[in-house]
Amino acid sequence: MAKTIAEINEKVKKGEAVVVTAEEMIDIVEEKGAKKAAQEVDVVTTGTFGPMCSSGMYINIGHAKPRIKLGGGECHLNEVPAYCGFAAVDIYLGCTHLPDDDPRNKVHPGEFRYGGGHVIEEFVAGKDIKLTASAYGTDCYPRRKLETWININDVNEAVLFNPRNAYQNYNVAVNLSDKIIYTYMGVLKPKLGSANYCSAGQLSPLLNDPLYRTMGLGTRIFLGGGVGYVAWHGTQHNPGVKRKENGTPCVPAGTLAIIGDLKQMKPEWLVGTSFNGYGATLTVGIGIPIPILDEEIARQTAVKDEDIFAPVVDYSEAYPQVIPETLGEVSYAQLKSGKITVQGKEIPTAPLSSYSKAKEIANILKEWIQKGEYSMAEKVASLPGADTGYTFRPLKERSIE
Repeated sequence: MAKTIAEINEKVKKGEAVVVTAEEMIDIVEEKGAKKAAQEVDVVTTGTFGPMCSSGMYINIGHAKPRIKLGGGECHLNEVPAYCGFAAVDIYLGCTHLPDDDPRNKVHPGEFRYGGGHVIEEFVAGKDIKLTASAYGTDCYPRRKLETWININDVNEAVLFNPRNAYQNYNVAVNLSDKIIYTYMGVLKPKLGSANYCSAGQLSPLLNDPLYRTMGLGTRIFLGGGVGYVAWHGTQHNPGVKRKENGTPCVPAGTLAIIGDLKQMKPEWLVGTSFNGYGATLTVGIGIPIPILDEEIARQTAVKDEDIFAPVVDYSEAYPQVIPETLGEVSYAQLKSGKITVQGKEIPTAPLSSYSKAKEIANILKEWIQKGEYSMAEKVASLPGADTGYTFRPLKERSIE
């Protein structure tokens, strides 16, 4: 018997909803079957906590006296450049931006100790952030220089807006070359000396709703310790890829663009992160509740690590040169065991994402719903490619020489 989100929300309101994490759902479906589980369980919570480069915040600082027009000028937050081309006092800070005087990779590998992600973490923590700006001046905005301190509690708006988060599966990175390499997938030892991956696997939101049946524009989520929403499909959203019979993709597929009130969030779930030899980023905590509308959704939310597979990709040659080849695929159960075998060699594995933190997010979201503090939001539109035919256009890879 199918349920509706409205019916589930009514049970949440009355404190009668049965809420479990995706990890707990595995045991329930194994014991009782998907049909019985769908009847008994109302919501399954998911979670992920990992570095997500396509993230940033926009803020409105309010008007100075006299007024200044930042648009067309320059702006820095704690010496990190921010984009101010929107209007007079609206600023966007991307998590990968670096201070002008950062040496980058001039002495390789660079350390990238501080960037936009670190500023965002400090801002959310309530620390004062130094704002410096210059402008060309107009009759209505005569001020040309501004140097002050801003705080999240004082600005008009502070919003986290991330164009691409919560990747649905991702590569396992290895290094076939004879030298160590430094990548956004971390440091990779030569000659298949290490393998890095980045996904919560069986707890990951989009792997528990592989066809995006319950997720879409307007879906309410756990974001950075507060409440956020799916704003659009994320950049590089590519659902039209090869999938297993359970619907999970074998390669990177769907992504989400997300938005939320930064003033509700917490620094432990938005962490500035440095990658040696690569750059700075932001580690983001995301959790998405999945309403159990029918038996099929119940079955999908019981997906196990052993049934989710990721491609093994060489980051010394194939990835940077856009060569569409892999070295095979491995399950997340194998990855989480601490070792995989590639080309006959046993390789130690390491996650960039935290499964324990993903589990904590799923449990926080579960608690919010059980207390009646959080309800499911009806999506107002589906994500592209949510049909079973996977007819969405393929992602374009351009070769520019």
